[in-house]
Amino acid sequence: MPVSAGTLAPDFMLFDETGTEHRLSGYHGKTVILYFYPKDDTPGCTKEACSFRDALPDFHDIDAVVLGVSPDTPKSHARFKEKFSLNFPLLADAGHKICDAYGVWGPKNFMGKEYEGVLRTTFVVDPKGRIARVFENVKPAEHGQEVLDALKEL
Repeated sequence: MPVSAGTLAPDFMLFDETGTEHRLSGYHGKTVILYFYPKDDTPGCTKEACSFRDALPDFHDIDAVVLGVSPDTPKSHARFKEKFSLNFPLLADAGHKICDAYGVWGPKNFMGKEYEGVLRTTFVVDPKGRIARVFENVKPAEHGQEVLDALKEL
C-alpha cells in the first residue's frame, strides 16, 4: 500500500542516468513530482515520460520538479532519456528499496503471469516534504497534465 497523503515523504538517495546523486531532502522548498514507473522504453512508460516531458515548462512555472524512478540501471535510463528527449532526471532504484519505502512494489499480473514489480504511482511532495497527493493506477498518456491540473487546485 502506498504511503498516504499527509505523511512525511520517505527521504532517499538515488543516482540518475549521469551518476548524479539526488536526495529528496535536497529539494526542500520545492514541490516534487515523484513518479514511479515499471520499465524504461516500454509503451506505457514511454507515454507517461513523454507526458511529463511535454508539461515540464508548466511545472517549472510553478517551481515544481519532476523525478522519474524505476529499478532500471542508470545506463538504461540514459538510453531512454536520449531516445525520447526527456528533460528531467530518471533515478535508478536497483533492488527496489525506495519503491518498497513508498509502497509501490507489489504483485502484478500480465497475460496470466503473476510477478512482483513497480505499481505505477505518482506522489506530489510539498515544499515541506509531506505527501500532498497520491495518484494510483494512472493513465500514462494523460498523466503529466493530470498532475499539473491537480497542482493548480492545491
